[in-house]
Amino acid sequence: MAFFSAEGSIAWLSTYGQWAWAIAILLLIADLFLPLPATLIMSALGYIYGPLVGGLISAVGSFISGSLGYWLCRMLGENTAIWVLGKNEYDRGKKIATSIGGWVIALSRWLPVFPEVVACMAGLTRMPVRFFYLALACGSLPLGITYAMIGNSGTSHPLLAICLSAGLPPLIWFVVSRVLRARLPK
Repeated sequence: MAFFSAEGSIAWLSTYGQWAWAIAILLLIADLFLPLPATLIMSALGYIYGPLVGGLISAVGSFISGSLGYWLCRMLGENTAIWVLGKNEYDRGKKIATSIGGWVIALSRWLPVFPEVVACMAGLTRMPVRFFYLALACGSLPLGITYAMIGNSGTSHPLLAICLSAGLPPLIWFVVSRVLRARLPK
Protein backbone atom coordinates (compact mmCIF):
# COMPACT_ATOMS: atom_id res chain seq x y z
CA MET A 1 0.00 0.00 0.00
CA ALA A 2 1.37 3.42 -0.95
CA PHE A 3 0.42 4.84 2.45
CA PHE A 4 3.29 2.89 4.02
CA SER A 5 5.90 5.01 2.24
CA ALA A 6 6.97 8.54 3.11
CA GLU A 7 5.63 9.96 -0.15
CA GLY A 8 2.43 7.95 0.07
CA SER A 9 1.60 9.02 3.61
CA ILE A 10 2.28 12.68 2.80
CA ALA A 11 0.14 12.51 -0.33
CA TRP A 12 -2.66 10.66 1.43
CA LEU A 13 -2.76 13.00 4.44
CA SER A 14 -2.55 16.04 2.17
CA THR A 15 -5.79 15.02 0.46
CA TYR A 16 -7.59 15.95 3.69
CA GLY A 17 -6.47 19.57 3.35
CA GLN A 18 -7.02 21.57 6.51
CA TRP A 19 -8.18 18.42 8.33
CA ALA A 20 -4.97 16.43 7.76
CA TRP A 21 -3.94 17.06 11.36
CA ALA A 22 -7.18 15.54 12.70
CA ILE A 23 -6.90 12.48 10.46
CA ALA A 24 -3.29 12.02 11.59
CA ILE A 25 -4.31 12.18 15.26
CA LEU A 26 -7.02 9.58 14.59
CA LEU A 27 -4.43 7.36 12.90
CA LEU A 28 -2.06 7.72 15.85
CA ILE A 29 -4.90 6.74 18.18
CA ALA A 30 -5.82 3.81 15.92
CA ASP A 31 -2.22 2.60 16.27
CA LEU A 32 -3.35 1.37 19.69
CA PHE A 33 -5.46 -1.28 17.92
CA LEU A 34 -3.90 -1.61 14.44
CA PRO A 35 -0.29 -1.99 13.31
CA LEU A 36 0.10 1.47 11.80
CA PRO A 37 3.47 3.17 11.19
CA ALA A 38 3.18 5.95 13.79
CA THR A 39 6.63 7.39 13.09
CA LEU A 40 5.81 7.62 9.39
CA ILE A 41 2.62 9.53 10.21
CA MET A 42 4.62 11.86 12.47
CA SER A 43 7.20 12.43 9.74
CA ALA A 44 4.42 13.25 7.28
CA LEU A 45 3.04 15.79 9.77
CA GLY A 46 6.48 17.41 9.90
CA TYR A 47 6.58 17.61 6.13
CA ILE A 48 3.07 19.10 5.92
CA TYR A 49 3.07 21.44 8.94
CA GLY A 50 6.74 21.97 9.74
CA PRO A 51 8.78 20.67 12.66
CA LEU A 52 7.11 22.61 15.49
CA VAL A 53 3.41 22.42 14.58
CA GLY A 54 3.78 18.94 13.08
CA GLY A 55 5.70 17.87 16.19
CA LEU A 56 3.04 19.20 18.54
CA ILE A 57 0.28 17.47 16.57
CA SER A 58 2.30 14.24 16.67
CA ALA A 59 2.86 14.57 20.42
CA VAL A 60 -0.85 15.16 21.02
CA GLY A 61 -1.76 12.05 19.00
CA SER A 62 0.82 9.94 20.83
CA PHE A 63 -0.34 11.27 24.20
CA ILE A 64 -4.01 10.60 23.49
CA SER A 65 -3.22 7.10 22.23
CA GLY A 66 -1.20 6.27 25.35
CA SER A 67 -3.89 7.73 27.61
CA LEU A 68 -6.61 5.71 25.93
CA GLY A 69 -4.65 2.47 26.32
CA TYR A 70 -3.95 3.28 29.96
CA TRP A 71 -7.59 4.06 30.81
CA LEU A 72 -9.09 1.17 28.87
CA CYS A 73 -6.89 -1.28 30.75
CA ARG A 74 -7.18 0.48 34.11
CA MET A 75 -10.98 0.27 33.90
CA LEU A 76 -10.71 -3.52 33.64
CA GLY A 77 -9.92 -3.60 37.35
CA GLU A 78 -7.34 -5.34 39.47
CA ASN A 79 -9.03 -8.76 39.41
CA THR A 80 -9.12 -8.78 35.61
CA ALA A 81 -5.50 -7.62 35.49
CA ILE A 82 -4.47 -10.49 37.76
CA TRP A 83 -6.49 -12.91 35.63
CA VAL A 84 -4.85 -11.61 32.40
CA LEU A 85 -1.30 -11.32 33.72
CA GLY A 86 -1.21 -13.85 36.52
CA LYS A 87 -0.48 -12.88 40.11
CA ASN A 88 3.33 -13.03 39.79
CA GLU A 89 3.47 -10.90 36.62
CA TYR A 90 0.95 -8.46 38.07
CA ASP A 91 3.09 -8.02 41.20
CA ARG A 92 6.23 -7.68 39.06
CA GLY A 93 4.48 -5.08 36.90
CA LYS A 94 3.52 -3.09 40.00
CA LYS A 95 7.17 -3.15 41.16
CA ILE A 96 8.33 -1.91 37.78
CA ALA A 97 5.63 0.78 37.76
CA THR A 98 6.80 2.14 41.09
CA SER A 99 10.55 1.80 40.59
CA ILE A 100 11.45 2.64 36.98
CA GLY A 101 8.02 2.83 35.40
CA GLY A 102 8.42 6.44 34.31
CA TRP A 103 11.48 5.62 32.24
CA VAL A 104 9.75 2.65 30.70
CA ILE A 105 6.73 4.77 29.72
CA ALA A 106 8.83 7.61 28.27
CA LEU A 107 11.27 5.42 26.35
CA SER A 108 8.62 3.03 25.07
CA ARG A 109 7.09 5.82 22.97
CA TRP A 110 10.15 5.56 20.70
CA LEU A 111 9.80 1.85 19.96
CA PRO A 112 7.51 -0.10 17.66
CA VAL A 113 4.65 -2.00 19.38
CA PHE A 114 5.93 -1.24 22.90
CA PRO A 115 4.13 2.10 23.39
CA GLU A 116 0.75 0.39 23.29
CA VAL A 117 1.78 -2.58 25.40
CA VAL A 118 3.49 -0.45 28.04
CA ALA A 119 0.59 2.03 28.29
CA CYS A 120 -1.83 -0.87 28.74
CA MET A 121 0.42 -2.50 31.34
CA ALA A 122 0.60 0.80 33.23
CA GLY A 123 -3.19 0.86 33.32
CA LEU A 124 -3.48 -2.78 34.33
CA THR A 125 -0.98 -2.34 37.16
CA ARG A 126 -2.69 0.90 38.21
CA MET A 127 0.33 3.17 37.87
CA PRO A 128 -0.55 6.52 39.49
CA VAL A 129 -2.27 8.72 36.90
CA ARG A 130 -0.15 11.86 37.36
CA PHE A 131 3.05 9.85 37.20
CA PHE A 132 1.86 8.12 34.04
CA TYR A 133 0.84 11.39 32.37
CA LEU A 134 4.16 13.05 33.19
CA ALA A 135 6.15 10.11 31.82
CA LEU A 136 3.88 9.90 28.77
CA ALA A 137 4.39 13.59 28.02
CA CYS A 138 8.17 13.23 28.49
CA GLY A 139 8.19 10.50 25.85
CA SER A 140 5.56 11.88 23.44
CA LEU A 141 6.77 15.45 23.07
CA PRO A 142 10.40 14.75 22.06
CA LEU A 143 9.23 11.87 19.87
CA GLY A 144 6.72 14.04 18.02
CA ILE A 145 9.17 16.91 17.52
CA THR A 146 12.00 14.60 16.42
CA TYR A 147 9.98 12.75 13.80
CA ALA A 148 8.39 15.95 12.56
CA MET A 149 11.90 17.37 12.14
CA ILE A 150 12.90 14.24 10.25
CA GLY A 151 9.87 14.59 7.97
CA ASN A 152 10.52 18.27 7.46
CA SER A 153 14.17 17.63 6.58
CA GLY A 154 13.00 15.15 3.96
CA THR A 155 12.36 18.02 1.58
CA SER A 156 15.97 19.16 1.54
CA HIS A 157 17.80 16.06 2.81
CA PRO A 158 15.75 12.99 1.87
CA LEU A 159 18.59 10.51 2.47
CA LEU A 160 19.14 11.85 6.00
CA ALA A 161 15.41 11.62 6.72
CA ILE A 162 15.27 8.00 5.52
CA CYS A 163 18.39 7.03 7.51
CA LEU A 164 17.09 8.64 10.70
CA SER A 165 13.60 7.17 10.31
CA ALA A 166 15.00 3.69 9.75
CA GLY A 167 18.00 3.94 12.10
CA LEU A 168 16.65 5.62 15.23
CA PRO A 169 14.24 2.91 16.44
CA PRO A 170 16.81 0.05 16.36
CA LEU A 171 19.47 2.26 17.97
CA ILE A 172 17.09 3.38 20.70
CA TRP A 173 15.92 -0.21 21.21
CA PHE A 174 19.52 -1.34 21.63
CA VAL A 175 20.17 1.24 24.35
CA VAL A 176 16.80 0.87 26.08
CA SER A 177 16.92 -2.92 26.19
CA ARG A 178 20.35 -2.81 27.85
CA VAL A 179 19.21 -0.26 30.44
CA LEU A 180 15.98 -2.10 31.20
CA ARG A 181 17.69 -5.46 31.56
CA ALA A 182 20.09 -3.97 34.07
CA ARG A 183 17.35 -2.26 36.12
CA LEU A 184 14.31 -4.51 35.99
CA PRO A 185 13.64 -6.53 39.12
CA LYS A 186 14.21 -10.24 38.63
